[in-house]
Amino acid sequence: MVLVASAAVASALFGQAVWRLRARGRADLAGWDRVALFALGLVVAFVALESPLDRVADDRLLSAHMLQHVLIGDVAPALFVLAVRGPLLFFALPAAVLGPLARNGRVRGIARVLTRPAVVFALWALNLAIWHVPALYDAALTRPRLHELEHACWLVAGTLVWTILVDPARHGRLSVPGRVAFAAILFASGQILTDVLVFSFVPLYPAYRGAYGISALTDQQLSGVVMMVDQLLMLGLCVAVLLRPRLRRIRAPRLEPSRA
Repeated sequence: MVLVASAAVASALFGQAVWRLRARGRADLAGWDRVALFALGLVVAFVALESPLDRVADDRLLSAHMLQHVLIGDVAPALFVLAVRGPLLFFALPAAVLGPLARNGRVRGIARVLTRPAVVFALWALNLAIWHVPALYDAALTRPRLHELEHACWLVAGTLVWTILVDPARHGRLSVPGRVAFAAILFASGQILTDVLVFSFVPLYPAYRGAYGISALTDQQLSGVVMMVDQLLMLGLCVAVLLRPRLRRIRAPRLEPSRA
């Protein structure tokens, strides 16, 4: 129910932003590609939380639960941030709401702090560490409210990270090389947890006993592989997109001056 209500509110806000920009003759800034990205983000979130994947995770399969986390904490946020980049981001809230918020110095100050790269990384790393403490990870399996909080934390942390990597508002807090370095630091940090999960000789999460013929230790190792593959694909693709213009310039043939 919470997911449906949240999706409905987000869709309404995104829809009115698209409509307002297109009504101003700026369909180029609110094209159907943006709608497709936003819709795909919703689909990813629903697959993570409302599809049979959720039932498999509840059957005490750690790798399925990890897949849920990378979908709602990485893939879906990336799609949402890409969908609202540019002026569309500023139309997401109605003028009657955005105006007072923009004039409120305290709100602006909090927003500036929360979008500093160092703060974003610290929050992301803290979220990653806290929610993978075995006692807390296992407790979320039997406590629905705690589980919902866990998923909300993943979504918020992922959104902050992709705000830095995509820079949807064009604040320029990090240069392109800076964003590439930020992605590399995220990947290196994530690999610490991946290595623990993959190379541990004993299951670390007692509540996850394995299922469907998969042992608890193999399931734990698979969960590490799931996280590693997600980071390789998502962060690797991000770096490739960021570096593509520069690589094109490097590869472009230099025109020699014509000789008379």
